[in-house]
Amino acid sequence: MPMRRPYPLHIHISTLFLGLILVVCAVLAGIGYRLSSSLLERSATDLTARISRETLLEMRLIIDPAEMATRLLSQQRVSRATSLEHRLESLEFLRLALDSSPALSSLYVGYDNGDFFLLGRIGHGSAAESARAPAGARYVVQSIERATPAARGAFMYFDDRLRLLRQDDRPDYVAAYDPRQRPWFTQARNEAGLVETPPYLFFSSHRVGTTLAHSADGGRAVVGADILLHTLGEALARQKVTPATAVAMVNGEGRVLAYEEPQRMVLASAGDDERASLARLDQLGVPALALVLDTVRNMQERPTATLAVTVADREWRASVDRLQLESALPLYIVTAIPEDELMAGALRLARHSAIATLVVLLLTVPLTWWLAHTVSRSLGSLAGEAEAIRHFEFARPIVLKSSIKEVSELAQTMDGMKRTIHRFLEISQAVAAEQNFDRLLPRLLSDTLTAAGARAGILYLAEGNELQPAAALEQSGQALDAGLATLTIERGGPLLAAALSGQVARSGRLQAEDRACLGLTNPESLQSPYGIAVPLLNRNCELVGAMMLVADSEADAGRLSFVKALSASAAVSLESKALIKAQKDLFAAFIQLIAAAIDAKSPYTGGHCARVPELTRMLSEAACAASSGPYKDFSLSEDDREALHVAAWLHDCGKVTTPEYVVDKATKLETIHDRIHEVRMRFEVLKRDAEIDSLRAIARGDDATVAHGRMLAEWRQFDDDFAFVARCNEGGEFMAPHDIERLRAIGGRTWLRTLDDRIGIAREERLRSAAVGTVLLPVAERLLADKPEHQLPRREQDQIAADNRWGFRMAVPQALYNRGELYNLSIGRGTLTEEERYKINEHIIQTLMMLSQLPFPKHLRQVPEIAGGHHEKMDGSGYPRRLRRDEMSPLARMMAIADIFEALTAIDRPYKTGKTLSAALAIMSRMQQEQHIDGELFALFLRSGVHLEYARKFMQPEQIDSVDVDSLLLRVESPPAAA
Repeated sequence: MPMRRPYPLHIHISTLFLGLILVVCAVLAGIGYRLSSSLLERSATDLTARISRETLLEMRLIIDPAEMATRLLSQQRVSRATSLEHRLESLEFLRLALDSSPALSSLYVGYDNGDFFLLGRIGHGSAAESARAPAGARYVVQSIERATPAARGAFMYFDDRLRLLRQDDRPDYVAAYDPRQRPWFTQARNEAGLVETPPYLFFSSHRVGTTLAHSADGGRAVVGADILLHTLGEALARQKVTPATAVAMVNGEGRVLAYEEPQRMVLASAGDDERASLARLDQLGVPALALVLDTVRNMQERPTATLAVTVADREWRASVDRLQLESALPLYIVTAIPEDELMAGALRLARHSAIATLVVLLLTVPLTWWLAHTVSRSLGSLAGEAEAIRHFEFARPIVLKSSIKEVSELAQTMDGMKRTIHRFLEISQAVAAEQNFDRLLPRLLSDTLTAAGARAGILYLAEGNELQPAAALEQSGQALDAGLATLTIERGGPLLAAALSGQVARSGRLQAEDRACLGLTNPESLQSPYGIAVPLLNRNCELVGAMMLVADSEADAGRLSFVKALSASAAVSLESKALIKAQKDLFAAFIQLIAAAIDAKSPYTGGHCARVPELTRMLSEAACAASSGPYKDFSLSEDDREALHVAAWLHDCGKVTTPEYVVDKATKLETIHDRIHEVRMRFEVLKRDAEIDSLRAIARGDDATVAHGRMLAEWRQFDDDFAFVARCNEGGEFMAPHDIERLRAIGGRTWLRTLDDRIGIAREERLRSAAVGTVLLPVAERLLADKPEHQLPRREQDQIAADNRWGFRMAVPQALYNRGELYNLSIGRGTLTEEERYKINEHIIQTLMMLSQLPFPKHLRQVPEIAGGHHEKMDGSGYPRRLRRDEMSPLARMMAIADIFEALTAIDRPYKTGKTLSAALAIMSRMQQEQHIDGELFALFLRSGVHLEYARKFMQPEQIDSVDVDSLLLRVESPPAAA
């Protein structure tokens, strides 16, 4: 039988001691928990019995004084009194008897002739009766006299010294109450001695109590006492063993007679049956008690019952105990205790045991560890070396002398492993650090040559079924120009074919067929006799390339394994770099696709999105090349150049959200179509109306010549007015105040509309029209109108909050669009309303919002700031964030100059001709003086000749005229701070 693998001594010692301690502590904790649980379970049983005894004692303390008072009252003369005056003579005795027990609610006498006399405390009756009592009243006498000629009912209120405060006649009381019909009256007359009713809900006070009654005066009267049992609920609350424990006293039907929250015991609607107004256990609102209801109903003669119930995944221990009372009807104490609270002590003991175990372990571990390391100190040294390797610390070799053979061999093996890992990591890091894919290939080949000890090598990349030579190097790093041929995967020579088919590195002597297929003829460095064929496989074991190395000797197993591991890492890096390059190319293509789509969307933008990136690049390269001035220390990394390139191509991407009819709006009334045609038709209607009026006048007998002349005069006025409206619509001239007044006068004319203008239109437009109200046809319409339905409201999502996270500070018009005809025709200059101009300017807001939502990598996170700042001005008056010069990056300021210069010189805009070079620079010079663009960058733009370089590449020859650069530079005003 083979021996089990041995383990170090300190592991045996530590495991033995720690395991033993854990087992002992776990056993002790388990035993303690079981004993605590058993003890608590027995305590819960004893507790329910104690609750029953306490409740029984509480009831006797309440009932016994009342029984004594009832027996004494049955011997008093009040039971023989025949009138209210005689009965009041016993009032002092009744008061003393009533005050003898706080539980007594009232004492009373019912007579066989229907008379009734009661003394009760104020506050123990109904809330309504207490509210009717006068201030200072403490007792109330309720009297019914039926022996008088007219039956009389009265309520008499007394203070604490039995002074009468007020007497109310209550004839309704006589009709409502007859003591002879009450159960206590009939029961006391039919039974000898003192009788006691089962607990029930008093009709007047809605409190639970019981009634004691005793026959008096030979059966001609019955005395009674009402006893409140509300203190039982307080007594039950004191018996709770845990916070969530529920205890209640119930009768055999399961109706609750005592509970810590008395308001739950009374149902919302009691009806005529006094007992029916008591809540059952399932109506109390305590789920754990509700599940015990069936057990209570089935108790019969059993003294106690226990059961387990589950409520909302919580376990409860419930019990039912019968109260040993003289009453014929049984009463029960129902108790429900949550298992988790009941077992809290046991769980606490278990936690203490766990803590004790942890403390023992904390005290034992250092001791055990010290003992183990005392025995095997050399193993500790090796563990330290392993820790150094884990932290990639390869500075010193592992030198360890030990008398233990295994330890010495382990030290030598670890030292070799340390050197191998160090060399492998150095090569992997060097390969991974190279970002340029074209430089990566020779670097990868060179490092592999060094690791394998080969003289030269060739790196191939897989493209379909072929292997294309991508790099060929000598060990010295000198590139080889050997005229290497493209190989097929199936035909690459025996050695390479075997490596590719087995997907594993192979070493062996090169045969003539290998040299012929690979083209290993020249130079001399490729004439070595041995070769190493290394397939490059990605994560999915797919071929991405191969390396063929030539060496003076065959590679041993160790060197071949190292080359194999290195090639696997290199293949993954090669694939990753190729994938990154492909993704960057795809990303760049998407960016240019978006820009081309924006330029193609409207002729008003032309090739703007394609030219601005080129001009921005030119200006940034000029800044990098500056040897003097504020930009002499300016430089851009490859990441910065990529960020600038992306930002320049996407600087107007928000224009995809701008409606074309707004961007292309050529006249004031143009939307999807030019509404001047609707206005023209209204003028035509007015002219027809004038003609009809003329013909009607002639028909009435007017002079035909006069009527016709009047019509022609009106026509001429209409033609002149329409021509004026049409000129205003073109937007080519400034609208003077008198022009606007004339527009309003013309618009004030009316024409008669007989057709409904709310049919055949889009749903949204129909909803806007419906908000105005219904108009009866025909209706007189103004020739030019600003109607409510012309106002397109701005949606909530189109609003920009003052504290928006982008920092936009643009005044947002109230309406999304205002298509009012007078409003549009009255535009002072141009064709755009305030709302439409905002919609066009909003493209930069959309640009920032869209770009800020893209998950740019770290080196591209400045793209939104660069792209979104080309409409800002150096004095802070630009948009959308009103940034000042010192709040903008130099690249963003460069973008602003490029955007303006391209827009001024572009010739592919249908609404304007491109400026000449001198005219464009003169405008930009004024903009610089007004702090609209950066003066230092504008000076660099002129000195570096970027404006000429761009002009020769993108502008027409006739646009390129002479520019006095020196004169423009003299007017450059330096901004307050350097870049």
